[in-house]
Amino acid sequence: MIRGPVVQALNMAESGIDRIGVLRRLPDSFIEITSENLTVNIQLNNVSETRKSIVVTLDKSEVDAEHQATVVEFSKFAQLPGFRPGKAPASMILKRYAKEIAGEFKQKVVSKAYKSALDHENVEVLNIVNLEEGTIEAGLSAAVTVTVDVRPEFALPDYVGLPTEIAPTEATDTEVDAVIEGLRGERADFKVADRAAQKSDYVKLSYEGTIDGKPVAEIVPDKQIYGKVPQTWEEVEGTNEGVLPGLGKELAGIKTGDKKTVAIAFPADFAPAPALAGKAASYAIEVLEIRERALPELNEEFFKSQQVDSLDALKASVRNNLKLRKDYENQTAQRRQVTEAIAGKIEFPIPQSLIESETQSVLRQFIEENMRRGVPQDQFEKDKKELFAGAQKAAAQRVKVQLILAKIAAAEKITVSERDIDNFIYREASRTGQNPDKLVKDLTKDRDQLRAIQQNIIFDKAVDFLVSKASVSTTQPKA
Repeated sequence: MIRGPVVQALNMAESGIDRIGVLRRLPDSFIEITSENLTVNIQLNNVSETRKSIVVTLDKSEVDAEHQATVVEFSKFAQLPGFRPGKAPASMILKRYAKEIAGEFKQKVVSKAYKSALDHENVEVLNIVNLEEGTIEAGLSAAVTVTVDVRPEFALPDYVGLPTEIAPTEATDTEVDAVIEGLRGERADFKVADRAAQKSDYVKLSYEGTIDGKPVAEIVPDKQIYGKVPQTWEEVEGTNEGVLPGLGKELAGIKTGDKKTVAIAFPADFAPAPALAGKAASYAIEVLEIRERALPELNEEFFKSQQVDSLDALKASVRNNLKLRKDYENQTAQRRQVTEAIAGKIEFPIPQSLIESETQSVLRQFIEENMRRGVPQDQFEKDKKELFAGAQKAAAQRVKVQLILAKIAAAEKITVSERDIDNFIYREASRTGQNPDKLVKDLTKDRDQLRAIQQNIIFDKAVDFLVSKASVSTTQPKA
């Protein structure tokens, strides 16, 4: 196995299953911890059910000890003229490295304050929301205020036997025939037809649109494809619409040379050209040519192109592929159903910082997907308020599910194994074309990415567990 370093690095990282983190709970009280070497005051204030403000105070002696330790560390490596490393006077070290020592010293005090709270209290921190250092100087006590979001307390509902519904996986003869016709369509020829256009024909035409007498080309000057086009192809009554919604349904019965004015109604949510959304337009079209689809025969040449030797073999192959696809669709549906079911069984407060972070992730994903579809950037700005509200709602649901799955994973002792990491490495290497060994090397250097991988693996395994324990009913096929 070459994945050992990754597993080792994961084990060295903070435990927990995602950015939701390792959690400990802090009681609502004021505590003073005293030992031979440490005096710390810790005060917890409730901001909300899932947000706490922790004030940690280190006394003067503890602060001075951290300052002295910082100076000693610098003196070990400091190079000053006339002195060997580690031999220069502390006063000269302080003067020469004042800025660096001050920064390191403050970081040490803040880290000690925060660690003291976690070490001596039962606090389950999800996110650090804010940190106020206060004054940190040698010779003074130091107070550090940390605002954190904590894991909400809730009892798991019954998660065994969640209801799921799947569809039959056996392909019907009608479905098999439809796929084969589709395969023929992919290899079809298109021949000029000297007749009126029929369904599935392709029509070569020109068009020019107006809305209330104004040229569409002037309404959307940057989208001329909706205004005036000298020639394009459109399928007659095709299953997939072309550029102009509904145009294909207006073409049956027309002949080469015909001219016609058709009405086009743009949907209210027409994202490709928002200026046309909800508008009724008139398009003057002229038919330039009609071509009919000529499907290839089901012969030896066609079977060979599909890597089979007969019609029966082709049907068997198509039937098997349809079954595999339906199996996958059922698995996907069950995963969605169990997460929706478990989330609907319980309500609890969700930490705001997790919602905020996940909202940004949802927005990024939505914008990237829609930009690939050609939605202009300014449309997102126009719909910013609605987009944010939708993303926030989706994010809250995602975080809720994550928190529930985290608790289920802990209850069922679901962990990340070396084989899980192996599988991830090989899948990712195959997807990205990277060398697996290089991917391993990169991952061992990135603790955040390792935690994210751990999160995804644990969540997937928790959902798989719910599916394995779910009740299953099969829908009846449609007549």
